[in-house]
Amino acid sequence: MFTGIVKGIFPVAEVEVLKDFVRLSVTLSPELVEGLEIGASVAVNGTCLTVVGIDRYTVAFEVMRETLRVTNIGELCEGRRVNIERAARFGDEIGGHVLSGHIHTMARVTEVCKEENNVTVFFHVSDDVVEYLLPKGYVALNGASLTIGAVVENNTFCVHLIPETLRLTTFGSIKVGDRINLEVDSQTQAIVDTVKRVMSQERHK
Repeated sequence: MFTGIVKGIFPVAEVEVLKDFVRLSVTLSPELVEGLEIGASVAVNGTCLTVVGIDRYTVAFEVMRETLRVTNIGELCEGRRVNIERAARFGDEIGGHVLSGHIHTMARVTEVCKEENNVTVFFHVSDDVVEYLLPKGYVALNGASLTIGAVVENNTFCVHLIPETLRLTTFGSIKVGDRINLEVDSQTQAIVDTVKRVMSQERHK
């Protein structure tokens, strides 16, 4: 489980392409590596990955073909920076919202509007997730817990980013055309699916 509070951005050290999967290595800070063990879960751009190797501050993960298909992990290369969050522990403050690290889809950046003290980013998503995106609701983008500013026509929504979010995440260098990992809020998904199921049952009575 994760909270969507990204702990920083860190460089990809190596991407090794093997048969049916990729071995991804990321160089973390001493603070994030402290206490980290083989088998632990780490969110890389919001994607829950299992630690398979630790060499001082460089942490390795093995990424399956399905994960590469659904997320932007397959687009990473050496030197690219990624959002990182360690798994939440009991007793931790939940500053964002509860996340599983299981990415639903990728959202494509369609517009970046920069103002003096914040940045508004517009994203386009597929039909199968837009119904779970509600104004003022939660969404996780590249692992960052964010509040949806508005949902507009053509499967498009926006978020507003403050300077601190831009500093601590990869959104500081976001640009039009980027594909961003998206995880919908599980509570919103459960409510929407329940309402749809009840309405469907009522129609068939």
